[in-house]
Amino acid sequence: MIDHPVAKPVQTDPPVWADMVSLSKPRITLLNMITAAGGMVLAPGTPSLAAMVAMLCGTGLMVGAANALNMYLERDIDRRMARTKKRPLPTGRLSPRAALLVGVGQAVIATPLLSFALNPLTGVIGVLALVAYVMVYTPLKQRTSHATFIGAFPGAAPALIGWTAQTGSIGIGGLVVFAVIVIWQMPHFHAIALFRKKDYVRAGLKVLPDRVGDAATRRVIVCYLGGQLLLSVALYPLGVAGMWYLVTAALLGVAYFGYGLRGLSAAAGPRWARRLFLGSLVYLPVLFAVLVADGLL
Repeated sequence: MIDHPVAKPVQTDPPVWADMVSLSKPRITLLNMITAAGGMVLAPGTPSLAAMVAMLCGTGLMVGAANALNMYLERDIDRRMARTKKRPLPTGRLSPRAALLVGVGQAVIATPLLSFALNPLTGVIGVLALVAYVMVYTPLKQRTSHATFIGAFPGAAPALIGWTAQTGSIGIGGLVVFAVIVIWQMPHFHAIALFRKKDYVRAGLKVLPDRVGDAATRRVIVCYLGGQLLLSVALYPLGVAGMWYLVTAALLGVAYFGYGLRGLSAAAGPRWARRLFLGSLVYLPVLFAVLVADGLL
């Protein structure tokens, strides 16, 4: 009996439109839109449907612009990293010019949408976040591990955009919501750096574990998780969120912090860091979904 070799399936490239969409990192953009919606619902007053739609569209476009321009600037770095080398630019499926046009085009649409359909302050925050992310955070990643903290500020801007879209001003409640997102990003990104340290170092990016070591990075993560728990529950006494949110924030925060404490063990390694990272991806959407629901009830 003669065995015939089984033909391997031919791998085909994604369609051009899918690659164009991927430049904006849809999942990251969606997460930012959720936090923006949370900021708007939590702000005093009841947002109109038109304002909510304008805010979500403007935020999505501005975040998409930042992501596309980041891919444009880091295309050579992406070629050296295992998790990014198959993106459209490193593989040559799209030209750098295409990414630049997608990024600039989204920013050109988002800026007047946030500024005039909502208010000038919201537009200013959106533009400042875009500039800080693309022109400050992105190049600093190759120079200092402190870039992670600097990048957390534009990364948290959507929550503040949602707040100012509703109020036209920055209040203490908006700042606390903003701070929750800033702090959330620190253990999130430091955890990635722990289990992908070799990949980052090979690409020439500066990360905390390479500078201070894994054990010290895990201690830093635990400190941020404690601060995150305190900030998240602070929204209740400030009158920004209600009891359902308080219970959810406390339970989520204690569970997340509790798992983080395992990182203080000498036995904690890449597996712990990966699980903590995955936990962060559950923590924030759930927290803000409950925030939005609590604000609408």
